[in-house]
Amino acid sequence: MNFVEELRWRGMIHDMMPGTEEQLQKEMTSAYVGIDPTADSLHIGHLVSVMMLKHFQRAGHRPIALVGGATGMIGDPSLKSAERNLLDEVTLRHNQESIKKQLAKFLNFDSDAPNAAKLVNNYDWMKDYSFLNFIRDIGKHLTVNYMMAKDSVKKRLSGDSNVGLSFTEFSYQLLQGYDFLFLYEHEGCRLQMGGSDQWGNITTGTELIRRKLGGEAFALTCPLITKADGGKFGKTESGNVWLDRRYTSPYKFYQFWLNVSDDDAAKYIKIFTDLTQEEISALESEQAAAPHLRPLQKRLAKEITVMVHSLEDYDAAVEASNILFGNATSEALKKLDEDTLLAVFDGVPQFEVSLDELKAGVKASDLFTEKAAIFPSKGEMRKLVQSGGVSVNKEKLTEADVVITAESLLDEKYLLVQRGKKNYYLLIAK
Repeated sequence: MNFVEELRWRGMIHDMMPGTEEQLQKEMTSAYVGIDPTADSLHIGHLVSVMMLKHFQRAGHRPIALVGGATGMIGDPSLKSAERNLLDEVTLRHNQESIKKQLAKFLNFDSDAPNAAKLVNNYDWMKDYSFLNFIRDIGKHLTVNYMMAKDSVKKRLSGDSNVGLSFTEFSYQLLQGYDFLFLYEHEGCRLQMGGSDQWGNITTGTELIRRKLGGEAFALTCPLITKADGGKFGKTESGNVWLDRRYTSPYKFYQFWLNVSDDDAAKYIKIFTDLTQEEISALESEQAAAPHLRPLQKRLAKEITVMVHSLEDYDAAVEASNILFGNATSEALKKLDEDTLLAVFDGVPQFEVSLDELKAGVKASDLFTEKAAIFPSKGEMRKLVQSGGVSVNKEKLTEADVVITAESLLDEKYLLVQRGKKNYYLLIAK
């Protein structure tokens, strides 16, 4: 597999230094991507560069994931309008371990092959490097003029904000350049990859290697992912879409990909899956013939949910989606765990009802009118019950005065009421 050709048809190359493709065709090459460890989970904004490493390993090369423990303590000025909070070492180590577990779903760290993936943390080689030694050994090789010419620096200095650019952030490109130099010397790393906003920092590294060691190193960046409507990729109303289920449930993760636009699905399926060009072309033909069936979105959501979570989580997410949008049974509803139940019915009207009253038993007509304002009157409720339009926990209500008890509660806490086809209400017993 030709790595550059693979990225090219997937639309994953923005800039590439001359000689990069020739180097990769010549021999097995090590390349690294830097990952910011400011959280103990990756989010989908990280996935483009992680997928670059995955394709790199598939092509027979050796991927290195660098957790920026040292640089994470400073903050990269690229595309940022203000300085970030700095982290302590305990937090960094915790974040590093969590990130490695997630990366292991994409990269093979345990292989005996020479291209087994490796995880490194730049804090390990920076923590004992004195400031005086650093500016003597590294700082002297790059001029301020060279550093000031970088877009990331120019944008911050010419920005409208009064924040400016601290010396700490200005020095970031020197530190990242030194990472490349260190990995070039100690891991034989010849290539650094990243998002297009990192081009300036990456080429600082190649320049440092050339000036200090007389060596040749390379740079390759991918485009920053955007949405067709111009919105920011990976952000929802509730914030980032995380890979860790504690922050974004597998159901919400699946729904994010399922709900992307047709244009975005056509782009994302190339970037975020391993599917071949032929498989994707076939899906695009299906989409063109029957866009309402959304085969691109469905396959994209499946591939990436299985890769990040598991096939079981994907199946559960599909089943959960059917509860809301399809003809799922009460059995399927009862199988949902509490987090998924709340994720599925996030945004539907909720009412608190008394657990003690339910233990004694309450008529449905009283519960859904007086205790929870699902119906404006008992008469209206009775009419809809008679026409088969009211369900409790996905089971049709046959009479309005049936007594509902705590035994009906899902997870001993919830009651799902459906009025008509599309109106759901969640009763929470407390």
